[in-house]
Amino acid sequence: EGYEGDLGEVSERIKRTAFKITRAGDLIGRETAESIGTEFGIIDLSLAPTPAVGDSIADILEEMGLEQVGAHGTTAAVALLNDAVKKGGVMASSYVGGLSGAFIPVSEDRGMRHGVEDGTLSLEKLEAMTSVCSVGLDMFAVPESTPTDKLAGIILDECSIGVVNNKTTGVRVIPGGIEGETIDLGGLLGEVPVMEVSEASSGE
Repeated sequence: EGYEGDLGEVSERIKRTAFKITRAGDLIGRETAESIGTEFGIIDLSLAPTPAVGDSIADILEEMGLEQVGAHGTTAAVALLNDAVKKGGVMASSYVGGLSGAFIPVSEDRGMRHGVEDGTLSLEKLEAMTSVCSVGLDMFAVPESTPTDKLAGIILDECSIGVVNNKTTGVRVIPGGIEGETIDLGGLLGEVPVMEVSEASSGE
């Protein structure tokens, strides 16, 4: 049923975990760099999921209290997760860099995929989550018949989030199949359900 505790306690627990993992990575990184005679670079604190069981960012959000990813409060949970991971990691190393935050690709995260399949995670909610995570709309599918004006509108919306928030965003969209179908991309790319797109035109 998820972690029992208020948001402050959840944040502290994530920060402590991020600190421990980053400290270990920092020590291993320094030792490795020294052993091969090169300079130590940076540690990227990004949380990158895979389709394997146990590698889901959505599962973390649900452990924080959400019944299912996409429910009201999901964007706030992503924001809390990102903030806590960065704060815990920065305390553990002076060499934090990269995007350093949660990735939310639909095809590469079993929990995200299940949220789409069950109808709790819509394209609009996914877009809202990108305003507080480290990346943009990632590895999601729309119907093959989606007109170019709608694809352009999706990309423009995400670009606007990046510009306003002064952060890196991107769009990896997969046009294919019909709404409700699942496309098997293979390997670490996973499977992706084809999401519903608004019927309204985005203009010329």
